[in-house]
Amino acid sequence: MLALTHEGLYREHHSWLTGWLRGRLGYCSDRAADFAQETFLRILQAGERPPELEQPRQYLATIARGLLVDHFRRQDLERAYLAELASLPEAAQPSLEERAILLETLLEIDRMLDGLGAKAKRAFLLSQLDGWSYAEIATELGVSVSSVKKYMQKAVLQCLQCL
Repeated sequence: MLALTHEGLYREHHSWLTGWLRGRLGYCSDRAADFAQETFLRILQAGERPPELEQPRQYLATIARGLLVDHFRRQDLERAYLAELASLPEAAQPSLEERAILLETLLEIDRMLDGLGAKAKRAFLLSQLDGWSYAEIATELGVSVSSVKKYMQKAVLQCLQCL
């Protein structure tokens, strides 16, 4: 087992992590450096000494991989939101400030619902964002209305726990 301080972990593995990230980001050095910094920031924010590690690079890659997944999920959500906005008539388009607020709210909701199953998450979004009835959601998801009710209970509980 290898006991490293935060500084030692950074000094010994930062270059490797940046290169590892560069390979996953299409050789974009700036983005790789940003994600490497964010990885070490997450470790520092944990407020503890890094655990004793047999595989420090695997530990760093696991944290960085989670950051990449979050990043790409946010990008997908933003793209879907912008595509939806583009389909609105010009008169119904929100201002740039409203867009930013709405997008931030969507990202926060997505974070709150993280960990729910896909159907529970979709049921919640269809109900709360699109105003669908439980019967409509049940038909869309191919489940019973009672299943939709259970999904909604899970989703609301998940949101409350995040507050």
